[in-house]
Parts: sequence; structure tokens; C-alpha cells
Amino acid sequence: MRWDARHSGNRIHLAIEGSCGGTSIGLHMAADEINDGNRVLWVGLEMPNPNRFPQLFAHLSPVASSKFHAMMMSGTLDKAVDAVISAANNLPSVSLIILDDWCEKSGKITKQELVEIQRCSDNVSKEIKIILISKGTVDASGKRIGAIFARSEIYFKENDFEIWTLAKSQDGHYRNLSIDEEVTKLRIVDEGLELVA
Repeated sequence: MRWDARHSGNRIHLAIEGSCGGTSIGLHMAADEINDGNRVLWVGLEMPNPNRFPQLFAHLSPVASSKFHAMMMSGTLDKAVDAVISAANNLPSVSLIILDDWCEKSGKITKQELVEIQRCSDNVSKEIKIILISKGTVDASGKRIGAIFARSEIYFKENDFEIWTLAKSQDGHYRNLSIDEEVTKLRIVDEGLELVA
């Protein structure tokens, strides 16, 4: 059965284990929104994988696929946020904004990056879902249970973002998506993500 995230909250920080399907989650959610007649803004350091993108969008018509607007983060995050705010407020039917790899892959997320993300959230309709996809971190102390954790977790929780984490299962056959300590098992397939029974 196809995984459906359309009933989730509208502010999400997805922390991922490296190379485990974070971009695929974003593209899967984008395809669902576009299939519903909506428009999606994608911001990243590079375009989505040219092999993966057509697989996830194969069930959509070329006209529908044109509602996926990819923007490159070619400069600083503040310039990308300016472009997102402008597009979200001027294009019709925008329902989803995805910022993929919007911060450094490791280390602390800078205060300036958090300020820019908050500016984006504050200046875009609360009806539009914003998903931040970034590399997570591990708990070096060993006090917490789980494979991966969100950086700046307290900040995001205080600012009404849901915290999601995505990590490979121990055998690597599926992915564990954790939302509020509830774990959903997902399998990556050509069309997107399927629920594992």
C-alpha cells in the first residue's frame, strides 16, 4: 500500500541518516500533492536525481508535472528563502515547499540558518506544508534510544515543527520513519514509498 503523508502537520523537520531516502520522501509527497491538483516548490543544492524523479512522477501527466517548481540554492539561504516566499505568495495553488539539504551536513545548525527558516515559515501561509530535509545526528552519549536525531530539535519543537527521523532498518531492507515516537516501516519502490505490513 502506498504511504500517504497528506494528513501530517504543516511544518516538518525531517532528519535523515545519510543516503537512506530523504529526497525520495520529499519527491513522493510532492507527487501526491501534484496528483491532487496542487503546486510544489522544491529548493535544493542540486536537482533531484534524474533517474529517480521520472520514476516517482511517471503516473502524472506532463501538464501536471509542470506544477513541480525546482529552485537551486545557488547562493546563501536568505536568497533562497526570498525566492520561496515570493513564489509561495504569487503562484496559485502552492501546497508544499520542500527545502532539501538546506544546511551543512554535520555540526550545529547556525543561528542565522534557523532565523531564515523561521522567516520562511512566518511569511508563508500556514496552509502550505513546509518540509525541511537535512542530515541528522547520532547520540554520542548513548542515553537516547534511536538511530538518528534531528539537530536543533528543541528549537524546531518550540517553533511548532513536527520532528521526523528516517533511518535504515538493521537489515537495510526497509526504512524506519519515526514521527512522535511512532515508527512506520517503509519500503522504497520505483513509484515512491510503500508501507511495510
